[in-house]
Amino acid sequence: MTTVHSGATDEDFSRLTDPYRRELLTHCYRMLGSAQDAEDLVQETYLRAWRAYERFEHLSSLRTWLYRIATRTCLTALHTRSRRPLPVDLGGPAADCTDPGRARHDVPWLQPLPDDPAGVVTAREGIRLAFVAALQHLPPRPRAVLILRDVMGWRAAEVADVLETTATAVNSSLRRARAQLAEVSPRREHTAEPPAAEQRALLDRYVTAFENDDVTALVELFTTDTTWQMPPQPVWFRGPATIAGHLATRCPAGPGDVRLLPTRANGQPAFATYRRTTPGGRHRITCLQVLTLTRTHITQVVTFADPGLYASFGLPETWPA
Repeated sequence: MTTVHSGATDEDFSRLTDPYRRELLTHCYRMLGSAQDAEDLVQETYLRAWRAYERFEHLSSLRTWLYRIATRTCLTALHTRSRRPLPVDLGGPAADCTDPGRARHDVPWLQPLPDDPAGVVTAREGIRLAFVAALQHLPPRPRAVLILRDVMGWRAAEVADVLETTATAVNSSLRRARAQLAEVSPRREHTAEPPAAEQRALLDRYVTAFENDDVTALVELFTTDTTWQMPPQPVWFRGPATIAGHLATRCPAGPGDVRLLPTRANGQPAFATYRRTTPGGRHRITCLQVLTLTRTHITQVVTFADPGLYASFGLPETWPA
């Protein structure tokens, strides 16, 4: 257990609490579905923790104490925030592959979370885009219960202390949350990634097909149920034929006009997409693609066309020389 001494300095506080900052960011992200909101709430968590620093009574570990503050901060914030959906949460797939629809900037879309560059280990099943999207279907308190119990592995009594309720109530809430999540969460085998070598080969084929504008080769990597989403556009497409039609009619490009820069988001492979619109012009970033893989195919592509996200991933505005 980490000990915090009364009268400790700013330096002491930072030294003891900073190691938990990244995992608290991930926790707040699971709760909110927004990397930007999570950053703000982690700052609020640390401000509240500093103000209460000298009253910390060592009845729990410092990590547990910080999680308690972070969870309550998130629950307070969720009183005034709507859930963050992906396009698949708003309706069925589009039949017209030539019409991407009008962008919905009034919707607080789910955001991706950059993988930790320092390599802090995060359970992939607990941070995947589809899982975080599914969490948004739960009311705030059951969402907190499920995250703390099933993702973090906390005991019911510990969660009850955070939520100021009983262990019996926590267990009851957990059963309901699990049942509700099962209705919207993908089956486990749909999110199992292939071994590293097979994954590289699959992603290499994807990059080659995409950069060569080879739509036929691209959709050969998809399953019959693969989805293609493009927030802030609310429409989405399912299946190789419809996705191919969309890419051919709405996203045409000559060979070399599009470049993909690899990155990682939500423990999944991702690519920043750079496109040039004039011959010999510079490639400029247009979106961030997050891919979901099985052992042999790509089952989901979500392209986030939100310029506010790129800086958090450390992505340059133009293709690096």
